Amino acid sequence: MAALHPTPTLRRTLSKRLFTSESVTDGHPDKIADQISDAVLDAVLAKDPEGRVAAETLVNTGMVVVAGEITSTAEICVPAIVRDVVRKAGYDRPEYGFDGDSCAVVTAIDKQSPEIGKGVDGGGAGDQGMMFGYASNETPEFMPAPIACAHALVQRLSEARQGGEIEWLRPDGKSQVTLEYAGDGPAMRPVRVEAVVLSAQHDDVGMVEVKRRLRKEIVEPVLAEKGFGLDDAACHVNPACSFVDGGPKADAGMTGRKIIVDTYGGMGRHGGGAFSGKDATKVDRSGAYAARWAAKNLVAAGAASRCEVQLAYGIGLREPLQVYVDSFGTGELPDDQLSEAVMEVFDFSPACIIGALGLRAPVFGPTATFGHFGREPREAERHGHQVQLFSWERTNRVDDLRKALDL
Repeated sequence: MAALHPTPTLRRTLSKRLFTSESVTDGHPDKIADQISDAVLDAVLAKDPEGRVAAETLVNTGMVVVAGEITSTAEICVPAIVRDVVRKAGYDRPEYGFDGDSCAVVTAIDKQSPEIGKGVDGGGAGDQGMMFGYASNETPEFMPAPIACAHALVQRLSEARQGGEIEWLRPDGKSQVTLEYAGDGPAMRPVRVEAVVLSAQHDDVGMVEVKRRLRKEIVEPVLAEKGFGLDDAACHVNPACSFVDGGPKADAGMTGRKIIVDTYGGMGRHGGGAFSGKDATKVDRSGAYAARWAAKNLVAAGAASRCEVQLAYGIGLREPLQVYVDSFGTGELPDDQLSEAVMEVFDFSPACIIGALGLRAPVFGPTATFGHFGREPREAERHGHQVQLFSWERTNRVDDLRKALDL
């Protein structure tokens, strides 16, 4: 057998340090499912802050299925919630093969297991598992640059559709960004774009116009705002060409299938648990938010250039089984000292996380698109409540960490 050799393109990049992340628009089928699940959750919490929700959604051509467990005193109309989310995501025309007015809505909802409920009622974790929080000082939002760029591309794509700036855009779309890194340890930084991919659903218009306008009006200005030019990068706009059929008509969507998009774009580890549709007693969600909160504050405090906070829980147990910080060799102090400081400053028991971050309020809907991390914390009114969105993005424990670490 002849020896295998890399293609010329691959051979050219083997000596480089590259990293790729992707993101999707709010009209992607999996993200429609996430938005529905979180809309159901918020509707419950708006009426019953103690409500327990685990809502899973499936979308396909002309149909939405919502299943799971809800234990609550709140009365909500799931079909109305579903239709509102679908319309807001841009599926409001029958020609899309899926729209909020005509789609069938099927529900299969039970109550939470009383055995699980008993453990949670005592302040314990709603499940076992491990969670990771990551932060890096390579971007102002303390996120890895590849996922920050990928999110920015699809967010701008959605804005151009919603605002009518590009009149032929449809809701579905994806982005992918490959960046080259230089340096080692604390000095490692993204230096250039190696490749970018943008695929956008569109009306039946010419591909020359689609490729030209998306490059000029989306890709180039977004990357420039992030500090990058295309230069000699490979830029692929709708590389499969025509993308008229999209959304649930072309591809079924399910809650929790975009967990890497939701977090750090693959940089840093992931415990495997999805977020959307779960109330905060599920540590898959609250633990991951708390880990990000701690990691971001550590980096903002100057304790490391990048770090990952690792947590582990047992179902029904009030305290985490593991708290550990990995600074990837960039820490100002050894990792065991960083870990001790984090345990001193943060209480990672589920009840304390929920209280400190305000997670009994209807704050989850905005997390279902464009990532759960790297967003600006802000006050907002939702469902008649004044709430703090993205509270885990606050850097309000920096001084406490510096004191604990004597920095």
